Amino acid sequence: MQPETASPATASRNDWQTIRSLLPYLWEFKSRVVIAMGLLVLAKLANVAIPLALKQIIDALDKSHGVLVMPVFLIVGYGLLRLFSTLFGELRDAVFAKVTQRAIRRVALQVFEHLHSLSLRFHLDRQTGGVSRDIERGTRGIGFLLNFTLFNVLPTLLEIGLVALILLKKYNAWFAVITFITLVIYILFTLFITEWRMVVRRTMNDLDSKANTRAIDSLLNYETVKYFGNEQYEARRYDHNMEHWETAAVRNQTSLALLNAGQSIIIAIGITALMLLAAEEVVRGKMTIGDLVLVNVFMLQLYMPLHFLGFVYREIRHSLADMEKMFRLLHEHKEIADAPDAGVLQIGKASVRFDNVSFGYEPDRQILYDVSFDIPAGHTVAVVGASGAGKSTLSRLLFRFYDVGQGSIQINGQDIRGVTQTSLRAAIGIVPQDTVLFNDTIYYNIAYGRPDATREDVIAAAQAAHIHTFIESLPLGYQSMVGERGLKLSGGEKQRVAIARAILKNPAMLIFDEATSALDSQSEKSIQAELRGIAQNRTTLVIAHRLSTVVDANQILVMGQGRIIERGTHYELLAQQGAYAHLWNLQKQEEKIQLAD
Repeated sequence: MQPETASPATASRNDWQTIRSLLPYLWEFKSRVVIAMGLLVLAKLANVAIPLALKQIIDALDKSHGVLVMPVFLIVGYGLLRLFSTLFGELRDAVFAKVTQRAIRRVALQVFEHLHSLSLRFHLDRQTGGVSRDIERGTRGIGFLLNFTLFNVLPTLLEIGLVALILLKKYNAWFAVITFITLVIYILFTLFITEWRMVVRRTMNDLDSKANTRAIDSLLNYETVKYFGNEQYEARRYDHNMEHWETAAVRNQTSLALLNAGQSIIIAIGITALMLLAAEEVVRGKMTIGDLVLVNVFMLQLYMPLHFLGFVYREIRHSLADMEKMFRLLHEHKEIADAPDAGVLQIGKASVRFDNVSFGYEPDRQILYDVSFDIPAGHTVAVVGASGAGKSTLSRLLFRFYDVGQGSIQINGQDIRGVTQTSLRAAIGIVPQDTVLFNDTIYYNIAYGRPDATREDVIAAAQAAHIHTFIESLPLGYQSMVGERGLKLSGGEKQRVAIARAILKNPAMLIFDEATSALDSQSEKSIQAELRGIAQNRTTLVIAHRLSTVVDANQILVMGQGRIIERGTHYELLAQQGAYAHLWNLQKQEEKIQLAD
């Protein structure tokens, strides 16, 4: 795949946009920024004054100027200037540290919160490894950009300006001219080569993100890899990405060597020309030995910042490239957003209404067609049907992970698009079909339903979900780790944790999306009574494949190809001898076969 390249004008515009995005974070500590800049100027003034003091000391000790006298005052001043040039720099770093770290924290938090505000569609399409690496590089780039732009680029330019001014005032104009020409050639060469290298760097970043995504995806699916014995296949796929990364990395390193060599040649020629000119002036008696040392020290002092300036510029460009990807996440469109006048959902005893709802995940993939039904307050409505009929889509729409294409969903007469997402989701609890747990303790995962719950509440929820005894049997009890995505627990144990979490949340509405699908028949029967208990007096939507779990529902909806094809109670539907009765008979036959085995 060819890397994307931008024109210089576009890249420059993007860089300025990235830099402007940081400015608001700096103004939180205006006084610290001002103090740091003041210390920066003082440090550079002290640094430029050091060669001037050294010239005076050397001239004072020069025998040709008469009787030698120990220039104690000058030597002490020289020592103090050395101290101040370092001390002011360290104080500057200490003062500015809070500005940098707070900016990193604020941006990282903003990106994190924005990612959580994006729609389910974005998160189904994203690659977790690549996104995490983009954020990691972007936050690291913020620290580098702030510190090195303010404390290396600006001070270096200030020092170059001061040195050029001193040389122009005190000596032959050619000293300033040579310094200026060397600087211009150096900067132009650095800009040209660095812009060329940025294409390689961007390619490296893309390949690095892809390799990281591949590795994380493979490790998250560790069991699947093992099931099929595909360790070597996964290794080859990962190495294929790393092979391309290696090629880009080699190009990056060799081009860096070329850049460094070119910079060294330019600086060496400039310093040689200056020293030849200074030596000639000394021979002609127009400059003293102290002046020669002054010019030499100035050049040595400028050599390192100039050489470092090339490195800093490269890294700033790299940081901007890294930050650009991270800030691009902030510009991801929020597909689902609160309306400007959105209010808090007035819940009370919730009644739910799906009114002629049509929906498709993609324009050419319609899932639901004119679905209408009511769940009266405190009632239980079950939805059954074959896989792919659109059952689970109902719960996603009720949670407003997506907005309906046509029609509306109302709770107590309020269109859910007109209330805040926070208040909507606070009113609904769910036990999903595929329970994914955080890589933390069992206690944490249950308490996630209500983080401010007491330990007694958490234990009570675990008891209601029939998992307390199992937890207590573990060596670490509630502090046992569940592993990545809960892989240390069985499917049934994870489902019970999810049920306990929903019980603890104590919502007005409940959704059971295949809530007992991972349980064996005995466990399913033991927990059904508890599910009925917690669903009592709550508005409940049950999505089920096993019909035996929904026989007590107030109403059962049978879905087929995105439409409700039958509705009624269990006995009414059996009497109709339609699709529901057919599914019921099939499942009864399966149960008989299993019992016979």
